Amino acid sequence: MTYAIIGSGAVASIGADPDEIFDALCAGRSGLAPLRAFDRTRFHAQQLFEIDDRETDGVDEPARATRFLIEAVRQAAEDAGLPEDLAGIPVLVGTGLRELRSLELWWRDGVPFDADGLDFSRALRRRFGAVDAHTFAGACSASLYALALAWDLLELGEARTVIVAGCDVVTESMFGQADRVQFDPPTSVRPFDEDRRGTILGEGAAAVVLTRTPAADRPVRAWLRSVAVNCDAHHQTAPDEAGVEAAVRTAQELARVTPEEIDLVVLHGTGTPLNDRTEATVTARVFDGAAPALTGIKSLTGHTSGSAGLLSLIVAMRSLDAGLVPPIAGLTDPLPEGAGLRLVSGAPLATPLRLAQVNSFGFGGVNAVAIVGGAA
Repeated sequence: MTYAIIGSGAVASIGADPDEIFDALCAGRSGLAPLRAFDRTRFHAQQLFEIDDRETDGVDEPARATRFLIEAVRQAAEDAGLPEDLAGIPVLVGTGLRELRSLELWWRDGVPFDADGLDFSRALRRRFGAVDAHTFAGACSASLYALALAWDLLELGEARTVIVAGCDVVTESMFGQADRVQFDPPTSVRPFDEDRRGTILGEGAAAVVLTRTPAADRPVRAWLRSVAVNCDAHHQTAPDEAGVEAAVRTAQELARVTPEEIDLVVLHGTGTPLNDRTEATVTARVFDGAAPALTGIKSLTGHTSGSAGLLSLIVAMRSLDAGLVPPIAGLTDPLPEGAGLRLVSGAPLATPLRLAQVNSFGFGGVNAVAIVGGAA
């Protein structure tokens, strides 16, 4: 089956909605800025892709992940023409850290926080009346994992319409952990460049609305052709070529498409030495003889963890609609494994697009890949 995507919403450091985010990517506008809420004297790294929404610089606020999630879901539901009361619609949320930052502020500063707030279901129920809301914590591929669960609900006839979302904000503990393994922190994220030095965390939220039966009077934004998920359990953090390739090939088989039919791949592209090398190697092998345009968004948004997969999916949808592929910022000298790959850099690429593939790979070997087609 193929399911209609009838609404989308997103917020990130580079924009307050999908249009702003896509325009910023095409223009090369970065969300990277000096740390706003953490004590800079305690860390080697001094920059983050934060969403600049705090009232006081240097003073953090609780429930920001929830705030961004609510806004992304609101945008997507409005775009889809859904009623304000979402009581009859499942809402599935993928996240890496849930509302852990609020827990940190409670522990450190005594900011009031109820542990029930770690899960987003209560906030979704209070704001939208969503009684069938679920949170799935699963690191970097969490939102595409949630997309696969939504696919299952539609496929089994358990729901007619499903909202899928992803969200994360940077926590001090996660930032500190990354800081301790990057003694010489990167000053930028340069996916697939020979001189890449690592990733930088970011904040964001994204949401899409899927349905089995789109209304005749509502536009379809894109068509979800497949979602494939596996867990190779190869290593806590290091990707496995076989597991990544299996997810890619399964997604294409489920969508009943060949590599030659795919016009665009939005890569996971973290800017880390091992991840980019593995993804480039697998991509070259799968698309041997084909030449899709290849891009990625993390050079300008940072690694937004649980929301990363859906943010990439929404960018793919915008590219299909506009016939425009945003470039990978900072890519000047492609890594050797990328030789022969059609990596878009320097300027947006205007080209007809019909099918896009979206990659999202997470800790523990949880690999997720989606295939999406244009609305036409």
